[in-house]
Amino acid sequence: MAPRMAASVLSSPVVLVFLFVFPVFSFANTISFTRDELLNIRQNTPQNLLPVFDYSDVLLNIVVGGVAALIRRFRTRRRGKRAGALVKLRQRGFRMSLPGIHLANLRSLPNKTDELLLLSRTNKDFSHSAALCFTETWLNAAIPDSAIHLPGFQLFRGDRDTESTGKSRGGGTCFYINERWCTDVTVLKKMCCSDLEALFINCKPFYSPREFCSFILVSVYIPPQAHVSLALQKLADQITETEQHHPDSVLIILGDFNKANLSRELPKYRQHVTCRTRDSNILDHCYTTIKGAYHSVPRAALGLSDHCLVHLIPTYRQKLKSAKPVVKTVKRWTNETEQVLQSCFYLTDWSVFEAAATDLDELTETVTSYISFCEDLCIPTRTYLTYNNDKPWFTEKLRHLRQAKEDAYRKGDRVLYNQTRNTLNKEIRVAKRTYAKRLEDQFTLNDPSSVWKGLKTITNYRTPPPCTEATQRLAEDLNEFYCRFETPHTRSDDLFTQPLPPPATPLSPPPSLQISEDQVCQVFRKNKRRKAPGPDGVTPACLKTCADELAPIFSQIFNRSLELCEVPEKLVLAYLKDITGPLLDPLQFAYRANRSVDDAVNIGLYFILQHLDRPGTYVRILFVDFSSAFNTIIPSLLHTKLNQLSVPSSICQWITSFLTDRQQLVRLGKFTSSSRTTNTGAPQGCVLSPLLFSLYTNDCTSKDPSVKLLKFADDTTVIGLIRDGDESAYRQEVKELAVWCSHNNLELNKLKTVEMIVDFRRNPPALSSLTIMDSTVATVEKFKFLGCFISQDLKWVTHIDSIVKKAQQRLYFLRQLKKFNLPQELLRQFYSAVIESVLCTSITVWFGSATKSDIRRLQRTVRTAERIIGAPLPTLQELYTSRVRKRAQKIILDPSHPSHPHFQLYHPAGATEPQISGLPDA
Repeated sequence: MAPRMAASVLSSPVVLVFLFVFPVFSFANTISFTRDELLNIRQNTPQNLLPVFDYSDVLLNIVVGGVAALIRRFRTRRRGKRAGALVKLRQRGFRMSLPGIHLANLRSLPNKTDELLLLSRTNKDFSHSAALCFTETWLNAAIPDSAIHLPGFQLFRGDRDTESTGKSRGGGTCFYINERWCTDVTVLKKMCCSDLEALFINCKPFYSPREFCSFILVSVYIPPQAHVSLALQKLADQITETEQHHPDSVLIILGDFNKANLSRELPKYRQHVTCRTRDSNILDHCYTTIKGAYHSVPRAALGLSDHCLVHLIPTYRQKLKSAKPVVKTVKRWTNETEQVLQSCFYLTDWSVFEAAATDLDELTETVTSYISFCEDLCIPTRTYLTYNNDKPWFTEKLRHLRQAKEDAYRKGDRVLYNQTRNTLNKEIRVAKRTYAKRLEDQFTLNDPSSVWKGLKTITNYRTPPPCTEATQRLAEDLNEFYCRFETPHTRSDDLFTQPLPPPATPLSPPPSLQISEDQVCQVFRKNKRRKAPGPDGVTPACLKTCADELAPIFSQIFNRSLELCEVPEKLVLAYLKDITGPLLDPLQFAYRANRSVDDAVNIGLYFILQHLDRPGTYVRILFVDFSSAFNTIIPSLLHTKLNQLSVPSSICQWITSFLTDRQQLVRLGKFTSSSRTTNTGAPQGCVLSPLLFSLYTNDCTSKDPSVKLLKFADDTTVIGLIRDGDESAYRQEVKELAVWCSHNNLELNKLKTVEMIVDFRRNPPALSSLTIMDSTVATVEKFKFLGCFISQDLKWVTHIDSIVKKAQQRLYFLRQLKKFNLPQELLRQFYSAVIESVLCTSITVWFGSATKSDIRRLQRTVRTAERIIGAPLPTLQELYTSRVRKRAQKIILDPSHPSHPHFQLYHPAGATEPQISGLPDA
């Protein structure tokens, strides 16, 4: 592009000379002229001295150029700069959160030494890499380190062992560690066998984020002819052992894995190499437990190597920068402040509020406002600042000692620096012991909330921030969205105009309900202090602390609400469970005694497997999803259905009053939407809503015995047992289900309603798709049904993968507790509550059909926990057997259970007690 006119003029030497010379002659007072000399200056000047101007606007261009230069100099807008992970790496260098790494399969390192030296001198990205990881180095004892030395790098070799592998050539791994990034490097272990070669090194760099104590780099080479599963098992065992000894370090596993995939054995590790490394395959891998840790970029291969050079660019953002510091204001509940608040309520004359209130709403509003006012007046608050990477044991005293150490270092006082350093280290050990004692007390006092809070603190766990910025407009839009099911026919005025059909049995007399002060005290004392207050603004901590003082006024409010047919939901829940239990659909498994999700999945699988045992059969399973199921309940229809279930009319009226004329608003951060009145649906989070929905859908059943309809609250599944290709009954039941939904104001989510076909026939024909209301239902190969991943082939690989991943992630918490030297008994309790509960999720459903390989993967997690705790733990087989027996005994004792007919007791020869035979062995 041609230069601008102003820029070309300003860069001219003639202009510069003019700008310097003109002021000298302008302000020089030693030269003077007379009037006549000035008038005759042109006649007395030779013609050849006068300048000749080619352009008449040169002076104007000079002025314009000067003004433009001043504007550019003083403009407020700053120019941008290039962005991206590579640009950030070049700018920060060795102060990145994770090390930048180059990975390659060299196929003989000595032959590539000259090219590596050339790259280290000419390629800044290569020379500034924190680590170089090479596999297939083909090194042996005859090649010294000096022959393959790279300036500025430390070499760590893992050569192939001839005795262990039976091969004298090939193989081998090595690391080059940049001395400007780290000099404190320790070789942890070396592995070499016919299936696996690995090198573990521990690096403590000059700079690292607070959440990482060190970086453990693992170089791995798995030969193409290796036994993949055996190699991965050995590598996984070594990795878990390393994690046990270094719980605060991050492991970065790199190398040539060929056909192996470490995520199969350790699902919590993520693979970051996404570019092709050899032809169209990804054979070189990089694994960490950090999401989005690296971005891989392919580079030209070194020499004649058939693998490209992979540049791993760090993209991880450290915890300190991932979230802003949080300013929190909390109330300080102490024994003194609680006594002051209790005295305040004890001396309050509540009859004044009752006399001044004209109705129940005014009384409730006045009382709750007064309670909030007293709480704010008596309970002091404290504001503090928390950072995303704060340690739980790091106290204010340690912060001052650390600052004193920094000051001594800046002053250059060696004696004072040593004293402050030793004092700081001593206080850190004391602080950790104190914090460990506090954790132990929390376990002993059975305070799971405090234990979980401490675990989140010591592991730096933070809830991810919301992706959408909260605004007032968004709060209003959400409130309008949640009220979208409001229709004209659900107005509260029209709820009781329709005649009700007679109930199935005569109505019982209305119950005489009266709430005592003791009942109110019991409910208030069960509140959890840390829960958020409701719309009334009264905190649960206040209700729990002042239960005795607040019980009289609240018992009067509750009893007065009973007179107006507005019963508290807990009493309605208990009463409804008693009067509707025998009338509920037996295949409804939610909110019923001795029912669980395992029972629903087990009975569904029993129907499927029993049907597939016959020739010429297959099964079609429809997983129905409702759009906002609880928000679509019409109170008038629910009132009718409750009446048909012989629920007393007073209870029906109370429930209808509870569901109508409800004030609803949305609170989004510091923004609160305006209040809206709704007469449709049941409030989300209410303990009564799931039971009401179960009663609302109780009449949705299957009429054909070859079609089973399983329900768990709003999760509905239709199982069609097809024989000889006759799907008429199944399609008719699906059609009737759609019609029933339209009559009962339930909207099917067509995008999430899917179908899965289980067909084990040798040559199955192509089956036609299912259509619901002119919409084709999508067919899936696997689906998560009530917490269990069910696949088309009825295998449990996907489900066990998810269990292993979740259990291994929770082992990290166990290692953190072990680091604080907690007793074995407390570690066992934590294992049983947090890890064993995951391993045994629906174990009665899948364990009997799991493969030995999958069970071995699960058992490895148990063995890892045993090494961390230092005590034996029950095996999965033992847990499965005990839980199956307990569950079978409960089902046998419950004749109303749908699985009860499938169990029977038999007396084998020589047995003194009857044995159980039935569903678990099917």
